[in-house]
Amino acid sequence: MKYFVIILLLSLTTLTAQKKYSEYDDIFKKYSKRYFGPGYDWKIFKAQSMAESSLSPDAVSPVGARGLMQLMPSTFADVQSANPQFENIDDPIWNIAAGIYYDRQIYKAWKEIEEDEEKLSFTFGSYNAGRGTIIKAQGKAKEKSLDHTAWENITVVAPEVPKWRHKETLGYVERIKKFHQKMLK
Repeated sequence: MKYFVIILLLSLTTLTAQKKYSEYDDIFKKYSKRYFGPGYDWKIFKAQSMAESSLSPDAVSPVGARGLMQLMPSTFADVQSANPQFENIDDPIWNIAAGIYYDRQIYKAWKEIEEDEEKLSFTFGSYNAGRGTIIKAQGKAKEKSLDHTAWENITVVAPEVPKWRHKETLGYVERIKKFHQKMLK
């Protein structure tokens, strides 16, 4: 009987973890499709949320970023001005929707980067550090005659960009890639 109870508890714990892990999948699918198109790999945005908040809708960063996608209230307000239906930053649905919408705006801004994986690295780097910071890194890459559209070269010059906590950003982009790869297995 004792072993049966232990097995039952372990099964319930596993089921609870799986439910939490997949709880927001439909939302990620819906807004990935809406902003990136049908068939786009929604798991990349779930991986981003895992890196941002560990899929916690109640997460609040020390600087005030909130929710699953760790949006700053000012960023949410900007996104909301174009999408008035996004009612509340603390609602997981609207937080995910706003995060993916914001990703799309950043993604589209990287016009000269053609390859999707590269463009996503620049998008996520910009989401974390700000697009202006990544543009400064591109300038450093150009100064060194490196391809400024290759994320690998941004990682090389990152320590030379003033006032950029580059280790945080580079680690963030790598965590997203690792989480994504785990979901694909």
